[in-house]
Amino acid sequence: MRIILDFARKLFLAFHQRKMRNHCVADITTIFHRTSRVISNGSISPSILVGKNTVVCGELMVYCDGGKISIGDYCFIGPDTRIWSGENISIGNRVLISHGVNIFDSPSHSSSASERHLHFKKATIENIPSIGNVSGSEVVVDDDAWIGAGAFIMRGVHIGKGAIVAAGAIVTKDVPAYTVVGGVSSIQIGIASE
Repeated sequence: MRIILDFARKLFLAFHQRKMRNHCVADITTIFHRTSRVISNGSISPSILVGKNTVVCGELMVYCDGGKISIGDYCFIGPDTRIWSGENISIGNRVLISHGVNIFDSPSHSSSASERHLHFKKATIENIPSIGNVSGSEVVVDDDAWIGAGAFIMRGVHIGKGAIVAAGAIVTKDVPAYTVVGGVSSIQIGIASE
């Protein structure tokens, strides 16, 4: 029985790897964990790029109206992490992103109630995928950064090389290189080392 279960698990993982690769461009050494999801929402494959020896356990999604995600080499994207792009999200090399992190480069919905309702009707009733008239701003995470569990990285943020974002932080402004930030408004709480 154990042999059958092991075979079934390996078969599922091989199928899952292939399915995830159909929605992105990934190196052969990239690992898509069984909890990963890659959603290109009708975009062409090059809208999501994943580098060598990167492990993806979370969700990568580009909106149907556009968006691009690029992840460098030797990165880790933790379980329940969501990286959603309507503009551009660029993640460098050797970046560790813990579990439950959310990275957004777009607000996803208009601030206008009537536009949000129109978007809802188009997406659910008419089945026309669109995020509507919203503006995003690029997110950049430089090499060797570490983002702690449950952090939120909001649109327009640049996280510098080697920076550390503490668990639960809400990052709304740029984080300088080798800085440790935490809290709701990304307050500097220390200096990271090289």
